[in-house]
Amino acid sequence: MRKKYRKKANQFINAVQIDLVTDGFTYQKWGAIQQAKSGDWLVKNGADTYTIGKNVFGKTYCPVGDGKYVKTTPIWAEVATEDGSVKTKEGESHYKAGDYLVSNNEDGSDSYCISADKFTEMYEVV
Repeated sequence: MRKKYRKKANQFINAVQIDLVTDGFTYQKWGAIQQAKSGDWLVKNGADTYTIGKNVFGKTYCPVGDGKYVKTTPIWAEVATEDGSVKTKEGESHYKAGDYLVSNNEDGSDSYCISADKFTEMYEVV
């Protein structure tokens, strides 16, 4: 069952917008090819590096310092009961049973996955 969560107050990311004229680039992450576009954000979240689409980043993150941002909107998540994959805006992400299936929207859209350890470190139930 999907529950509502929020990012813990001490969990910020470092990010810079890919503010370049480019056709974008692809990279390998989460067991599949991801696609970044001009205007997206390059994110450093602890030891993890990835991109977030321009529109999603603008709707969900607020600046808290020079290059530091915190996610201010809630997410909805549930524990995966079996291995699988989820289609994301950047590509596809693979998960294992016990990982969290996460959505930026209550209806389950704009989905991604996070390992259980990382999820419990970063989020708390609302």
